[in-house]
Amino acid sequence: MILSIAWGDHVMKYQFSLFPNLSRVFGLGLLSLLGLVGFLTIDSSWGAEDDKERWNKKYETETYLFGREPIPFLKNHVDLLPKGAALDLAMGEGRNGVFLATKGFHVTGVDISEAGLKKAQALATEKGVTLTTVVADLDQYSIPPETFDVIICTYYLQRDLFKKIATALKPGGMVLIETYTVDHLKYRPKFNRAFLLERNELLTLLPGLRVLHYQEVDTGDAAFASLLAQKSSQTIR
Repeated sequence: MILSIAWGDHVMKYQFSLFPNLSRVFGLGLLSLLGLVGFLTIDSSWGAEDDKERWNKKYETETYLFGREPIPFLKNHVDLLPKGAALDLAMGEGRNGVFLATKGFHVTGVDISEAGLKKAQALATEKGVTLTTVVADLDQYSIPPETFDVIICTYYLQRDLFKKIATALKPGGMVLIETYTVDHLKYRPKFNRAFLLERNELLTLLPGLRVLHYQEVDTGDAAFASLLAQKSSQTIR
């Protein structure tokens, strides 16, 4: 008996000339094991579904959990941002993206939660502006290169997004980031440290971009870092 199993670009072959019953048992067992591995790989999307359900439940309330006004760092630096297309990653209920829309930006917001984006659209309607919203898991979301003049991402930390953000900015485009640092553990000891910035870490996550403004703030009930950085206006080919 020869058992051949294709796995990507690899082929595993097992030959059994003796003990045909044993070979049959081994072959079925191996196939079952591989099937289990495939099952586990496919079902890794369960985490994203759990996140979606959790955030949808959080956003079901009519109250805007994080407020309706933009973060001060964005409000204080909006006049520096190049006008044009703006991308709000992990938009949530839309307070920052809607603010950019009121300033004349063409805003696209991405979030895993339909409920959050529904509230963002309601806030935009109230303010007399329009948004494009996309329901997507940011672990899987692809951003076309050199598409946006401004990209913002606030209170969401996914470290592999930073390279995508830099690539997605147009030459001369700017990125604005704000999220919690490890000092926030003083106020929320159970916060998962993996989703907190180390001190000064944010300065290292966008190599090649010029840092225009950076701060680390401890308000007495929260600790966070904020950054505004710009991509070179010259595209290197």
